[in-house]
Amino acid sequence: MGRLYEATWGRGFAAIYDRLLASTEEAGLRDDRRELLAQASGVTLELGAGTGLNLDLYPEAVTELVLTEPAEHMAKRLRERVAGEGRAAEVVQTPAERLPFPDDRFDTAVATLVLCTVDDPEATLAEVTRVLKPGGRFLFLEHVRAQDPRVARWQDRLERPWKFVGAGCHCNRDTPATLERSPLDVQRLERGELPKSPPITRPLASGVAAAP
Repeated sequence: MGRLYEATWGRGFAAIYDRLLASTEEAGLRDDRRELLAQASGVTLELGAGTGLNLDLYPEAVTELVLTEPAEHMAKRLRERVAGEGRAAEVVQTPAERLPFPDDRFDTAVATLVLCTVDDPEATLAEVTRVLKPGGRFLFLEHVRAQDPRVARWQDRLERPWKFVGAGCHCNRDTPATLERSPLDVQRLERGELPKSPPITRPLASGVAAAP
C-alpha cells in the first residue's frame, strides 16, 4: 500500500485490528479458526499472521511454528503477543510472495483472512506449494467473491474504497478459482459466511489443499 500509508493508517489499523474483529470472532469466527487449525501438524507456517489471533489455537501436533507478516506495525504486535503468551514461535517479517525458506520446509501452511490482501495471489500460492513438503497441507479460511451476482457487483463497485479502509483488502477476489488454478490440489472447499461482517466481506470459503 506504500510507505506513507503504512506509516499512517497502517499503524492505526494494527492498533484497532483486534477490536474491529472482536464481535465477528465471538459470533463464530474463532470457532471456525479453531476447527481449521486443529488439522495443523508438524512444522507449520502461517502466512500473514497479523496480530496473532491464531496463536493459541494451534494444537500440540504442531512441532514448530513460523509466523510471517509483511506489515511493520502488525509484525510488532505479533512479536509482542508471542512473547506475552510464551508460545514458541518464530516471527519473520516478509511478504507471502517471497518466502525466505527452502523448498519442502513445512508440513502445514495456514492462511486465514490473508489471500484478500496479498499483492499477487498466484505467486503466493506458488510459494506455498514450493515450501510445502510433497503431500503437505494448506489450510485456508478466506472471505471471497460472492456467488450471488448482485453482491458480487457491489463488491466490484466498492473494491477500491474498501481496499483503502481495509489496509489492502480486495473484497471481490475469487480465491476458490485462484486455488483451483494453482499447483495445489484442492481436497475440500466449503462455503459459508463471515458472521457480523459487511455484506461485501461476508461470503466465506474454507478448506484444505495439498501440495503435489
